[in-house]
Amino acid sequence: MPFEIPGVKYNGKISQAELGTGRQAVQVGGQDCFTFHQFEGSAPNLPKIAMEVYDCPPEGWPEAAKAPFEDVLDDPAGWARKCVSEYGAEMVCLQLASTDPNGLDRSAEDAARVVREVTEAVDVPVIIWGTANQEKDAQVLEAIANTCPGKRLTIGPVEEKNYKTIAAAAKENGHLLIASSPIDINLAKQLNILLANAGTEANDILIDPTVSSIGYGIEYCYSVMERIRIAALTQQDDKLQMPIICNVAREAWKTKEAKIPASDAPELGDEEKRGILLEAVSAMVLLLAGGDIIVMRHPRAIGLVREIIGELAG
Repeated sequence: MPFEIPGVKYNGKISQAELGTGRQAVQVGGQDCFTFHQFEGSAPNLPKIAMEVYDCPPEGWPEAAKAPFEDVLDDPAGWARKCVSEYGAEMVCLQLASTDPNGLDRSAEDAARVVREVTEAVDVPVIIWGTANQEKDAQVLEAIANTCPGKRLTIGPVEEKNYKTIAAAAKENGHLLIASSPIDINLAKQLNILLANAGTEANDILIDPTVSSIGYGIEYCYSVMERIRIAALTQQDDKLQMPIICNVAREAWKTKEAKIPASDAPELGDEEKRGILLEAVSAMVLLLAGGDIIVMRHPRAIGLVREIIGELAG
């Protein structure tokens, strides 16, 4: 007698969001079961990976992280093109590190110019990620939303203290928002309620629960993400039925374990392989917790995660 996997049918469903426009647009969400639990329901869209691009040469990266992009580190548009043409990125995530008031403090106008260059360089969806400085992000993200009407960018992080102006500009220009809250299901729900009251549609919101790398509290992130997904599917909580995005690459590669040279800690093994595995395993943990979009960096780490997604989805 063949074995049948027991399953549970859920009454809730994750909203489907479309990033980008045209033939290269990407759909995420839409499932009525937990991640990789297709034996319990339908999942029209597999989890997606967005490749990182920085708007200025990154500082503090280990050599292993810089090597695949060493010829384009000072050219965001070229970096984005390389991610798509050479590494097969289906989305790119532009990190606006240069706008940080504690760093280069570049203006909203400068950021908008770089975003235009990147969106013109590639035809895949573009995610824009600010610095989480609420005041500066409000200026920068509003300017970007107004500068790129109709591009269906995904813009964030949007937080409770700065959502109003960003949400209004995004709605007017047809963009999606990344609703960011500090690892708390109630705060995530509250922000989604505020965005809905501001006129943002559910399928224009992605939840950013704030994530970390393995070894740095990822089990807490997992628990919160799992609770969000349980509330969405089993309790039909429509304020939490949005796809989840996880900006994990920077968390994995900033850890000391990813940076320590093998010569200083031979027991940890080769630093390149170590960093790649840290990123890949962190990404897979977050996918299993319910992540729909994972922002990643190293092409080999991405290859490992793509392979595992294929295996689990098959």
